[in-house]
Amino acid sequence: MVKLKDFSQILAQAARGELVFPTSVNAALRLQLALADPDCEMDDVIRKVLGEPMLAARTVALANAAVFNRSGTPVTSVRAAVQRVGYRNLYTMAAAMVVRQFGARIRDVQLRAQADQLWRHTAHVAALAHVIGRKLTSSDPDTALFAGIVHEAGGFYLLSRADEIPGLLDDSVEWMGAAQEIISREMMKKMNIPEPVSQAIVSLRGATLTPPPLGLRDTLLIAKRLAPVRSPLAAAEDSPSLSGFVDDNALLDQILRESADEAASMSAALLV
Repeated sequence: MVKLKDFSQILAQAARGELVFPTSVNAALRLQLALADPDCEMDDVIRKVLGEPMLAARTVALANAAVFNRSGTPVTSVRAAVQRVGYRNLYTMAAAMVVRQFGARIRDVQLRAQADQLWRHTAHVAALAHVIGRKLTSSDPDTALFAGIVHEAGGFYLLSRADEIPGLLDDSVEWMGAAQEIISREMMKKMNIPEPVSQAIVSLRGATLTPPPLGLRDTLLIAKRLAPVRSPLAAAEDSPSLSGFVDDNALLDQILRESADEAASMSAALLV
């Protein structure tokens, strides 16, 4: 009963828009706001990125990933990295920093392991979504990358709260999906996620696939199904329609083979 009361309180806070964000995400949120400003100056962006060493390192790593480094010439400075990946993908890296901060503050060993697994799942989904969006579903690949990064934000939030409330997520399979959907909606609002991306993410729960796959939601569905690391918070098996499309699909297999190095380098950059 105590656990149920705690969980109900968390959902009530989410419904009121009162999600508890760690103070460590403030810098990334400020960068996101700066990047959303059409009059944003490059020098101001560079200063903000340099103020967050991990964000700077991940931005340089992403700029050197195969998909952005067509010439094979590596960049070693933040300025060159930002110029190569562009503001949209820098915005994505800032969002990644926000999401990862929820896992970084977890102290419980088991929950920390789940958060690490969830981030590995996220990184693979984001990289695969970029490839699938570009080559299969006619989705903007940079938007697909961004959506992949933030699609499990609600799960990271729940893991961070479970660290404060022991046992919160025990025996949670039946209600986890609904809880994540509620919390994800509010996370999307607080992170200023564009409505089309938010809608695609919250519609993933219980979604089926009707071939041919089109749009952002289908892109994420396929990427999640193909990710080599599964979410530790997955509440249900994949729909038969999704499995039927992915299994023994010659075109999809060809796309994945041709883009294997690209997806691997991008997911590795996100895991820095």
